[in-house]
Amino acid sequence: MATEQSTLPGVSKHHWHLTDVVYKVMNKSEDDSEAHKIYRSYPGHTAKGRAPATTNIAEETVPGIQHPGSTGVIYCTDRAMANGFSYDADGWANLGQGAPEVGDIPGALPKPTQIPIPHDSLEYAPTTGVKALRQAVADLYNHTYRQGMKSLYNYENVCIVPGGRAGLSRVASVIGDVYQIPEYTSYSSTLAAFKRLLPIPTALTADMEYKLDLEKTKKDVHEQGLQVIIASNPRNPTGQVIREDDLKQLVELAESKVTVVLDEFYSWYIYPEKEEELGQSVSAAAYVKDVNEDSVVIIDGLTKNWRLPGWRVCWVIGPKNMISALSQSGSFLDGGANHPLQLAAIPLLRPEVAQQDKIALQKHFKMKRDHVLARLNTMDLKVKVPPVATFYIWLDLSDLPGELNNGLTFFEELLKEKTIVVPGYFFDINPANRRDLFASPCHHFVRLSFGPPLDQLDLGLDAMERVLARARKGQGHIGAYKTWDVVEGVAQHIEKHI
Repeated sequence: MATEQSTLPGVSKHHWHLTDVVYKVMNKSEDDSEAHKIYRSYPGHTAKGRAPATTNIAEETVPGIQHPGSTGVIYCTDRAMANGFSYDADGWANLGQGAPEVGDIPGALPKPTQIPIPHDSLEYAPTTGVKALRQAVADLYNHTYRQGMKSLYNYENVCIVPGGRAGLSRVASVIGDVYQIPEYTSYSSTLAAFKRLLPIPTALTADMEYKLDLEKTKKDVHEQGLQVIIASNPRNPTGQVIREDDLKQLVELAESKVTVVLDEFYSWYIYPEKEEELGQSVSAAAYVKDVNEDSVVIIDGLTKNWRLPGWRVCWVIGPKNMISALSQSGSFLDGGANHPLQLAAIPLLRPEVAQQDKIALQKHFKMKRDHVLARLNTMDLKVKVPPVATFYIWLDLSDLPGELNNGLTFFEELLKEKTIVVPGYFFDINPANRRDLFASPCHHFVRLSFGPPLDQLDLGLDAMERVLARARKGQGHIGAYKTWDVVEGVAQHIEKHI
């Protein structure tokens, strides 16, 4: 319902509440929203039983081609470019990006600006990766998570891959037919490319603080005969994390002949309240009993924690027999990671280097998180479940005026102010062609990234203030819904007769 700041000049709060109710009642269909029509017009986004918003010639005339639909970042970037965005354009704030800032931050080591290219690195690297880098990854995990344990990782437990999605694609190509995917995940498109796999979504809710229900997960494993569980931890997009006993229980599901696959790309992005807890990180590796017997698979890399997304040097850690299977799948899926950059990555994985960068990262990104939350609070945008990890804020728009209370319209209005966010719908793993967009539990959310530098964050937050100010002052009609005059007229008619 509208907040006190939403009250129009000269209009009673009661009347604004009534107008907002009428607005929401009248606008429950995709057909009433230009933002939703634009979404449906993109190749691969047409719902079953719904005529395309526009005819897309490329989609219809290429024999044998079926559009998979855009990921959130790709769709948002395309729409932004249609509104004048380019990566060197002035005045734009990209709060939709799924990558951290890559420049120098206080306390962190400078990023490499040049790398050596030995002659032998001009050849293909092995599809499992350079042996020395594989061992460096194993050594870092043993040092960070497995000190004092009998079972330790070595290079045979590590496969180097050209990016996180490449790693997940390799895993998806060699394991069983059923997935349990707790929480909304941006990897659903990757999994959907393997037609034999059946994703089974488990929606998490704000009233549970997006906490994974382990008892329900265990029940699903046994009653549905699930073979694989996939989760991001820390969690994208909600900014939560599975830790300690909960993570231990999740890992122990591997003892029930279940493969547990964890995307741990945000494992350093943990924001403790106590200074002495800085430098801690999270990984299932801390709870694996036997690295070759427990079917626990970890995917991570330089992309997020080391803030080197352009390097595309990542890894999969797991039992030796899994790694040998990934080597075979890599030979026909992606061919392996960049050879010179694998060699350049080795010194970055020294434990003392990683620890210094980890502490610097946590201090810097905690500062940015707190700054963004404070500014959202001044806009009366309350974050119901603040992030304790990642660099994302899962922002609920439900209490905004009716024309702005969904992610797609909010996104389109921000584009007019040169700001990009990601509509929450893109984190709903229920495919778009199975239900109306308004029925999605993610429809009223957007994901905000505090990955960019602070000045860009403020630029985007300023834009949000302008959009909200227009809506709350009733200046014109937003989002190309049914005309505001009609809504206002209906509200006035109701008010006269009650």
